[in-house]
Amino acid sequence: MEPIRILIADDHAVVREGTRQILDREADMCVVAQASDGKEAIDLAVQERPRVAVLDISMPNINGIEATRRIKELLPATAVLVFTAYDYDEYVFAILEAGAAGYLLKNSRGSELIEAVRRVASGESVLHPAIAAKVLNRVSKREAPAEETPIEALTERELEVLRLAALGHSNREIADQLYVSPRTVQSHMANIFGKLNVGSRTEAVMVGLKRGWIHLGELTED
Repeated sequence: MEPIRILIADDHAVVREGTRQILDREADMCVVAQASDGKEAIDLAVQERPRVAVLDISMPNINGIEATRRIKELLPATAVLVFTAYDYDEYVFAILEAGAAGYLLKNSRGSELIEAVRRVASGESVLHPAIAAKVLNRVSKREAPAEETPIEALTERELEVLRLAALGHSNREIADQLYVSPRTVQSHMANIFGKLNVGSRTEAVMVGLKRGWIHLGELTED
């Protein structure tokens, strides 16, 4: 299996190098490019076609939000993982709307960054707990649209998978809990995405919250 090709973009050289060292130590990862600003990140993404782009938000020339939007337009298969010190609401929602698959804060451990890269590379979404709380609280206060997919459209097992995804479990963790294969979980997630007309588990969880299928009080483990 080929390693995950990674682009790192951050305007601080020390952060870029530190992030590269953490990721390059993993046998299944390879940092193929480093950028110091958003424009360079876009250019290198087009040139190197990484599977994952790890971007900061605050960068010169073009910020991480716009860089994410352009990378996703040019390279839909590239997953963007935001790795930043900022958790301002306006940044969080703008970057997710731009198409980021994950949002991780720089106070995270190296092991969390490694796991996040693996998860977004496999098509999953990753949100730092502090970011997830912001997203879920905002979404839970929105009114559901008049026309919506009825809860009956999802099977009991699909609802179970969606609720476990809302807890932040990976496909493998969900598979272990439900005593099924990861491939079966992927199939359930694909069915959920299709029925809800969404493209990521973050969006699916948002829909579940807006429609009352998932409640904030449920999003904690016993």
